[in-house]
Amino acid sequence: MTIFHLAMPVRNLSDTRNFYGTLLGCTEGRSAPRWVDYDFFGHQLSFHVVEEHDPVAGRNSVDGEAIGVPHFGVVLDWNKWEALSDTLRQHGIDFDVEPTVRFEGLPGEQGTFFVRDPSGNLLEFKTFRDPTALFAT
Repeated sequence: MTIFHLAMPVRNLSDTRNFYGTLLGCTEGRSAPRWVDYDFFGHQLSFHVVEEHDPVAGRNSVDGEAIGVPHFGVVLDWNKWEALSDTLRQHGIDFDVEPTVRFEGLPGEQGTFFVRDPSGNLLEFKTFRDPTALFAT
């Protein structure tokens, strides 16, 4: 697997550390007064404090849902996906799109949900009944 690096804007690091480190359980890496890196499920996610930030430029219809763009996320196995959605509910996190199964019975059937981090960045967490169907058409 090739590891990706993504740098994202945030409003402050304290809220970011609480969400990604404490709530999602990501391991913190290097940091400085205005940025912090995390191991985001095996990938490098870097957060930089910015003065102004508009996290969602628009929406696109996907399987009947208005999906915010841009967004980023990770594909988890089904049990981890369910456990994470339960954890987020228990901590009172609002879902931008509630956990749902889309494309039922089709190649690429998947579970998905969307949440926002404290800076409004939109994250998608998804899972596949058949992990080999990630790119199925």
